[in-house]
Amino acid sequence: MAEEPRKIIVDDDWKAEARREKERLAAQTAGPQGMPAPSFAELVNLIVMQAMAGLGLLPGPNGERFPPSLEAAKHFIDMLQVLEDKTKGNLTADEKRLLDQVLYETRMTYVQIAGAAAGGPGVGHGEPHGG
Repeated sequence: MAEEPRKIIVDDDWKAEARREKERLAAQTAGPQGMPAPSFAELVNLIVMQAMAGLGLLPGPNGERFPPSLEAAKHFIDMLQVLEDKTKGNLTADEKRLLDQVLYETRMTYVQIAGAAAGGPGVGHGEPHGG
């Protein structure tokens, strides 16, 4: 007796299960309450915001700016440098460009604000390392 070819039966239920799994994964990567998935850019932004607060560039709850804390600003700029050192060779071109740009900009802003606070140009006085 000749062997009959096997029939493949496609069950639509697996499609629905795959769709549900995809939705579950999307919800997990979106983070809590619709927040974006964590990213390198978000981490850099978090540190930059702290540096900006230390530089006195962010408004407080009443819209008034906090006074600068150059020590805090230097700490967070140095943290960006640590991040650059520890991720060297592991960043995409966009991530490297972002980190290079924010390091340059925060350092230059630090030098300007430190210089104004000291009554001079600020170059060479308490500048964050690597700058």
